[in-house]
Amino acid sequence: MNYNNSGIGSGSRTSSRTFEFGRTYVVRPKGKHQATIVWLHGLGDKGSSWAQLLETLPLTNIKWICPTAPSRPVALFGGFPCTAWFDVGEISEEGPDDLEGLDASAAHVANLLSTEPADIQVGVGGFSMGAATALYSATCRTLGQYGNGNPYQVNLSAVVGLSGWLPCSRTLRSRMERSYDAVRRAASLPILLCHGSADDVVAHNHGEKSAQALNSVGFRNLVFRTYNGMGHYTIPEETREVCTWLTTKLGLEGS
Repeated sequence: MNYNNSGIGSGSRTSSRTFEFGRTYVVRPKGKHQATIVWLHGLGDKGSSWAQLLETLPLTNIKWICPTAPSRPVALFGGFPCTAWFDVGEISEEGPDDLEGLDASAAHVANLLSTEPADIQVGVGGFSMGAATALYSATCRTLGQYGNGNPYQVNLSAVVGLSGWLPCSRTLRSRMERSYDAVRRAASLPILLCHGSADDVVAHNHGEKSAQALNSVGFRNLVFRTYNGMGHYTIPEETREVCTWLTTKLGLEGS
């Protein structure tokens, strides 16, 4: 496997709590380095699981960074601790959002991307809770700030979300309407969302509503794909779609 430890226990202090992130795995590009994407795992998983899959993709010009979320008590599991990008009690548009946890994870992603060379395109993607964090990062990018008001300074070129949902969707419209620049940035940010029709963990309806919410506030460069019969996992057809989409949107050579 072509991945290496690039940091253990990286703490994020964007809030009153300190979150200790786990091990980060890096998949180096086999060809010319043109893009770097941070890929975020799902609830209870770790970065190494996705690093092994990403290593096999025919995207020779992408460097993948696969961090591991902090271990924390999760309300969905009755307070039992596991790796999670933020706390979640229920996967629903009506549930409360852990803004502090979301900000810390989005800041961690931004920090991982901040040291990339200026000529390298950067993006973020993820699965399930990782996809939710990627979409939250997309909204921070377009608004120019985190939920706590601190400036967000990474220029994302692409966002991918598999089997996920959009956190903070209830407040996104009012925040977007305050800024012409946010609407302009949203219109130019490519987003690919994929979801299985038979997902019994994050219902397809949540993914579809998230895509509609993003589109309605100005994210026009968004594609939502449904995979009939697919549950809460990925399949080769979906993986091929992601590869084709990234190659096109990032203008990759020889992938």
